[in-house]
Amino acid sequence: MIKYIAYCRKSTDEKDKQVLSIEAQIAELKEFAKRENLSISEFITEAKTAKIPGREQFAEVLKKIEKGQASGILSWHPDRLARNSIDGGKIIYLLDTGKLLDLKFPSFWFESTPQGKFMLSIAFGQSKYYVDNLSENVKRGNRQKLRNGVWPSKAPYGYINNPKTRGIDVEPELSKVVRKAFQLFADGNISFTSVSQFMFRFGIKRDGEKPVKVGQVKNMLSNRFYLGILKYAGEYYQGSHKTFISKKLFDEVQKQIVKIERPRQKGHDFAFAGLATCDECGAAITAEQHVKKYKNGTGQTFIYYRCTKKLKPCTQKYVSEPELKPQVRKIVSDCGLHEDWEPYFEKWITQAEQKDKLVAEVEKNQLDGQIQESEVKLNRLLDGYLDQVIEPEIYKQKKNELFDEKLKLEEKKSQIEKNGTVWLEPMREFINCALQAQKIASAKNNCHDLANMAKKVGSNFFLMNRRLSANLDFAFAALSAEAGAASAAPNHLSISKMVNSRGLEPLTSSMSTRRSNQLSYEFMYIRI
Repeated sequence: MIKYIAYCRKSTDEKDKQVLSIEAQIAELKEFAKRENLSISEFITEAKTAKIPGREQFAEVLKKIEKGQASGILSWHPDRLARNSIDGGKIIYLLDTGKLLDLKFPSFWFESTPQGKFMLSIAFGQSKYYVDNLSENVKRGNRQKLRNGVWPSKAPYGYINNPKTRGIDVEPELSKVVRKAFQLFADGNISFTSVSQFMFRFGIKRDGEKPVKVGQVKNMLSNRFYLGILKYAGEYYQGSHKTFISKKLFDEVQKQIVKIERPRQKGHDFAFAGLATCDECGAAITAEQHVKKYKNGTGQTFIYYRCTKKLKPCTQKYVSEPELKPQVRKIVSDCGLHEDWEPYFEKWITQAEQKDKLVAEVEKNQLDGQIQESEVKLNRLLDGYLDQVIEPEIYKQKKNELFDEKLKLEEKKSQIEKNGTVWLEPMREFINCALQAQKIASAKNNCHDLANMAKKVGSNFFLMNRRLSANLDFAFAALSAEAGAASAAPNHLSISKMVNSRGLEPLTSSMSTRRSNQLSYEFMYIRI
């Protein structure tokens, strides 16, 4: 008597609601075996897709057949056994070699004859066609969703999939948690792990009631979905969902990610290490620590900064940290603004903002024309791709380039609509930075704060004959040129130097004509 192995399978990703559950399949097979007087040696079940080879339990069934532990397979339908050509071929090969004597299905007829094998091959082929066609339909549906600006997969943290509209909605509570996580990370001094723990504390967790993995946190913080941009299969699409993360906050987070992932130097944490280069040979300035021991058992630590002399012979000598610190402080101080200057600058910004509204309108119209031109190019590119004139890889590459170009234009337009012109916000940032510089320069024992602020006011620092010099950014260079006069409280003389007869007014140079590719603190500055 033939012994049958009953195999039941139900994939979690199957869309066909007509497929019986594993429990229902077992019940049906038991009734069928009783009616047909079949001997079942064991039931083997599996919850895995049959689209691709590699099912462990199915492989176990075939192994038992090859060893002669059973010579027949009982299953609900041939598509439970195989939906791919490899697994289907294995079944037919076992029938050809005689190791598999029979197959039984309650919902399908089979005899181990040439005609029966032919019909079985057709059933396996139909199962494969169903899967392939279903996959193609899903891909087509996803592409249409993306064209409509809808994310076709699981919503990122802070969002929720809407089953009614099939869209992505902002989750009111969790979106606040995500925004706060972005803000905390942008402020610094917090790791990916700490962000994960913060999110877990307020209800954002992964499956299994565990904190979100560090890699998932990093992906979240880098995901341009939060800016309204969809990236799917290497292509960019404009999303239609609402956003709750600003472009400015997102950019600050990206800078912090780069800072965290930058390889850290082992050993001591020297405040001014990496700040300057040697002005004689161009090599980096390194730091070293020496401890002097005294007879009474105490000691004193000395920190020195010197040229590495790795590029060529150099005659420069070391400089001690107590010598270097006041020089850094002087540079930062000269770039500082006394807090009493703030209302003068605020008044000027308000006046300038009104004047620039007219200019902003003209610029916005120009950008609208450029955006429309980009859309025309994208449409022409798509036509070429559909006409098979352009190769798929070239189409994808060019589409991404044009999409990035359009994105930048829309971002510029957005900045103009929000701020009037793109330089007003950097102007405010400069004032805040200059106010902060004055406070840091006035504080004591703050080498690391001084070093960080020095990197904000200047791009290149040089050490020559134990003297530190810097290439300051445009606006800070204008402040420093007055030998730090603005770092003191404004008086009648200093005000008269900075204000002409027509009031506070910028120099006639703009960001667009002064290295516009740099998003630094370069903007119009007040007339001296």
